[in-house]
Amino acid sequence: MTTSRRWLIAALVAGIAYLLIGRFPVPPTNLQAWRLAAWAASGVVFAVHIWNEHFRERQTPVRTAIHTAVGVAIGGFGLAVFGLIHSYNATSAIGPLWLLALVAWPAVTAIPAFIAAFVATSILARMPRAMGRL
Repeated sequence: MTTSRRWLIAALVAGIAYLLIGRFPVPPTNLQAWRLAAWAASGVVFAVHIWNEHFRERQTPVRTAIHTAVGVAIGGFGLAVFGLIHSYNATSAIGPLWLLALVAWPAVTAIPAFIAAFVATSILARMPRAMGRL
């Protein structure tokens, strides 16, 4: 499989993981703990994606940041689609804010993800390569 296809598949898998984490049915009890668990699970997906891009695929910090941000954007877009569907089922109408959300949610999630992945990978790039064999 070519490198271009591998990163896209990894981004798609990460995006689907974010979507599943975001859509996981949460019981009404102890809501804060469930939200914290969702943040932690998303953080693990993010860290694994960065690790894969940096250590396995040997991508540069910019490419790693782009690839991980695309995965996050896919998850954000998926959540916006589910929100739109839920809103439509509840009101039988799609408001203009939901159409904006299809663009805004991926952007609002991907931009900070790009910055975080770039900073993390820039730091990792300055560390000895032996760290990647952990």
